[in-house]
Amino acid sequence: MSVPAADRDRLRALAEAKGAELEGAHPAEILGWAAVEFGDALCVTSSMGDGLVAHLAARAMPGIDVIFLDTGYHFAETIGTRDAVAATLPVTLVSVTPRQSVAEQDARYGPRLYERDPDRCCALRKVEPLARALAPYHAWASGVRRDEAVTRRAVRVVEWDERRGLVKVNPLAAWTQAEVDRYVAAHGVLVNPLTDDGYPSIGCAPCTRRVAPGEGSRSGRWAGQGKTECGLHG
Repeated sequence: MSVPAADRDRLRALAEAKGAELEGAHPAEILGWAAVEFGDALCVTSSMGDGLVAHLAARAMPGIDVIFLDTGYHFAETIGTRDAVAATLPVTLVSVTPRQSVAEQDARYGPRLYERDPDRCCALRKVEPLARALAPYHAWASGVRRDEAVTRRAVRVVEWDERRGLVKVNPLAAWTQAEVDRYVAAHGVLVNPLTDDGYPSIGCAPCTRRVAPGEGSRSGRWAGQGKTECGLHG
């Protein structure tokens, strides 16, 4: 159900208008609008640092598809959080895997591709699987926030994903970590236990390290490699 070319201009205009109109709205309101506008053509993606986006989306549209990219390199705690979200929230968990297993990728590109060419590794294990997973939808929602990194400061609560030809919803874009923490505590939202062990941003295990006090929340991602994004959000 990829978006027909004739509909892209309409959806692009919708995204631009709603990005301005919904700025300052509560994430629940943003997702509520998206659920009404797109119905089953809306999905949510989550890296399972916590279950916040899934929790909010489940309230807006029970049974909503929650896409998780199972790269083959995740921490056990991340897989456990995914399974707990699937077991406790009224969502449909969709785990998406790369076309190649880790062993098959190693055989073709050599072991530890993530060290030698992290961009290619992310492309193979995240970017291509997400593109494949999003094909049935007209809109997707993520947990991206502006305060996470300089590269995310211009993110809008609703925007046009030009590369994929979809509306992208970022309901948490304007929230701070303090606002996230308050909501999580008030509603008992599931949180990946690694966040209490020095990992404020959690990716694949080989490319994620603990963050020292005073470092940015994403400084533990691809440390020392000059890389800040995996390619999913820009």
